[in-house]
Amino acid sequence: MAHVSRRSALTIIAAGGAAAFSRRARAADSAGRAIYPVAVPLYQTHFVADRIGFFKEAGLDCKLIQGGSGVKTREIIASSQGDIGIGDITHPMQLANRGRGGRVLMPVDTRSGAVMFIIRKDLKDQGINTLEAFTQWKRPDGRKPIVSVSSLGGTNHVWASYYMETMGLDDKVTWIGTGNVDTMLGSLKSKQVDILVSGLSLLKESQEQGWGELLFDGTDQAIWNKHIGGKVPVTSHFTLQSTIDEDPAKMQAFVTALWRATQWIKAHTPEQIYDAIEPYVGSTSRSANLLEITALQKVADYDATIDAASFARGEKVWFREMTGIKPLTIADVVSPGFVEAARKAYPG
Repeated sequence: MAHVSRRSALTIIAAGGAAAFSRRARAADSAGRAIYPVAVPLYQTHFVADRIGFFKEAGLDCKLIQGGSGVKTREIIASSQGDIGIGDITHPMQLANRGRGGRVLMPVDTRSGAVMFIIRKDLKDQGINTLEAFTQWKRPDGRKPIVSVSSLGGTNHVWASYYMETMGLDDKVTWIGTGNVDTMLGSLKSKQVDILVSGLSLLKESQEQGWGELLFDGTDQAIWNKHIGGKVPVTSHFTLQSTIDEDPAKMQAFVTALWRATQWIKAHTPEQIYDAIEPYVGSTSRSANLLEITALQKVADYDATIDAASFARGEKVWFREMTGIKPLTIADVVSPGFVEAARKAYPG
């Protein structure tokens, strides 16, 4: 927790890059804004592209801005105050449904790395050790137990609610959004919520602080395959069609930088990745972040492709009453041309 003050200063200009390139590129750099929801390793491709210098080498003078949640990130992109966002793939789908031309530029992963149900330690100590037992418990005022996610409609909510629906438990809890890392952890510590759904870094942090314990691991491959069936693009880099049309070269630069960041992550150790992104994830401990980075490397989509089979697996999760998203086809929402060009320029 020693770096909170550093992290709070984020919204920084991308630094680094090849020295030989920088003098020539600086004059032609195109201003850009990349939006990420909260300060966790899940969004590390943005952080790596900044810190290692891939944005700069692509000719971008890029500011990274923390949206505060997945939904807020989507709203920033929708208002054209940001060029590219990272978040659940349902965000560009929501934009497409609303006539805003949401486009998926590049998938990030093959299954969710942020759908761990972290229960209050005092409840686990009382013997509540399954989701079924949790939903039978009532708060002191008689209300349903409260499940916290970063934002209603965001990644954690979409996938956690699907698990709960398949188990017939979704209507037995109250869902709330609690925002960024600090407020999510604070809500669990203060017992304002009873379960926090997030990834390994927050699980580790809550365990180290004595606030929480793991109840259900929706990131586990066997559990994922049982309920989901296999590879699905969960997180994506996205934008608007109007943003693409305005400056396709800039969008190509973004995707090229993020593709290179993905390949850099593949080739480096969790320790090296953490050292690169530490200024962005300083709200949680080094050990917690290393655990999450290790887990994310296992679910990352290093090919950055969305095929028909993976899209079909996701349809049962994306297009349901909870999300309110009307069915879309791959062609309706995915623009693969940018990553294909990036792959040719920088083979993985």
